[in-house]
Amino acid sequence: MSEVGTKSSVKPGTLYLVSTPIGNLRDISLRALDVLAQVDMIAAEDTRTSRVLLNHYGIQTPMQSHHNFNESSVTPLLIRKLEEHLSVAVISDAGTPGISDPAFYLVREAINHQIPIEVIPGATAFVPALLLSGLPTERFVFEGFLPPKKGRSTRIQALLDECRTIILYESPHRLMRTIHDLYATLGNRQVAVLRELTKKFEQVYRGELEKFASQSSLITLKGEFVLVIAGSSRKEKKNKVKNKYVGKSSSSNQE
Repeated sequence: MSEVGTKSSVKPGTLYLVSTPIGNLRDISLRALDVLAQVDMIAAEDTRTSRVLLNHYGIQTPMQSHHNFNESSVTPLLIRKLEEHLSVAVISDAGTPGISDPAFYLVREAINHQIPIEVIPGATAFVPALLLSGLPTERFVFEGFLPPKKGRSTRIQALLDECRTIILYESPHRLMRTIHDLYATLGNRQVAVLRELTKKFEQVYRGELEKFASQSSLITLKGEFVLVIAGSSRKEKKNKVKNKYVGKSSSSNQE
């Protein structure tokens, strides 16, 4: 096993997407630390937030701010650095960059310029949330954040017949609105509301949408949230009825 800080794991002219902890600073891989210590530049969503992590591990790599509001202007700079054979790591405030965080635009441009890309896997909030929910894990759909205004109702309506377990991210000031909207459209389904995953005050609330919609005081509205909602059985029921009649029709044709 190589020690943190060895140069061998970083390739020139390569873009690295590096997963960082979602709360507990120890939830980071040795490979991620190695890459962050040795790349020429780190593109960080919020340099102040990322500095806490880097300082904790004694990493002094220069940082460049890279977020949703400046990615169109910063991306050409990063592409130019990569084409000059410098190595660049992209990190978000927490978790895996590109999962409800900036990265897609940069990755697409890197592909267009034939720049090699490597992903350093690690922490992401929706996987532990799914496991802790107690809901079916074999099939699920990740929806990220719902639109705050335009398209919100349409997105929720589209989930009405979704049979897979549904995973959403939400902020504390919109959480109760989202729970009410989900209850109004999807009906009274099982849900797990997970707060501050991996952090000191981690909490898991399990129950039904109706319960939380009618008793908002049950949930501490602070920190980051993940909602895991049971999928619908409507489509399965429709298919069963359809197959039943199809089967009868086939039998009749054979007689």
